[in-house]
Amino acid sequence: MKKIVFLDRDGTINVDTGYIFEIEKFQFEKNAVEGLKKLQEQGYEFIIVTNQSGIARGKYTEEDFWKFNDYVISELEKRGIKILDTYFSPYHPEKAAVEKYKRDTACRKPGTGMLEEALKKYRIDRKNSWMIGDKWADVKCGIDFGIKSILVRTGKGGKGDEKHKPECYTYIAEDLLDSANFIVENEASRELRETSKHWENKLK
Repeated sequence: MKKIVFLDRDGTINVDTGYIFEIEKFQFEKNAVEGLKKLQEQGYEFIIVTNQSGIARGKYTEEDFWKFNDYVISELEKRGIKILDTYFSPYHPEKAAVEKYKRDTACRKPGTGMLEEALKKYRIDRKNSWMIGDKWADVKCGIDFGIKSILVRTGKGGKGDEKHKPECYTYIAEDLLDSANFIVENEASRELRETSKHWENKLK
């Protein structure tokens, strides 16, 4: 089974300049590459799950989205980081200027639809998978899917969508490297607890 880190994109991996799709505006968020490298070294694989309401608002097209996304992935690959897959939601229930994208759908975070689609395609170990994003909608999405979730202070840093803030969440991190350090430490602690429990049972 795969240990997956579901990643929001804009504001988490790359700097969010506001409905970003222009390649010339691309830049990595602080410590994003370092964080992803550390997680990949620990056996985690990455799936991007991103709301793209800019498509619904008529600011860019699905083709524009894929061009930019492919560029992000290629820049990560140059640095030795592989993205397993990308899922995106082009919809918005109220503010769509393009009629076909005006709908309320479970694939728009905090809905879990994109993660559910990934689960159909891949054998995902939910117990050891995570969600990381810069919005509370990302965190709620992960929690509702049944995985541990982290808010990063990069990008929006949880500002503007406090209505989605869950009562309980796993961690608030400075960036992806801080997230990676927390996940690795959490995994080590869990393995230690499981090893201790194993020997306790053998000694009974």
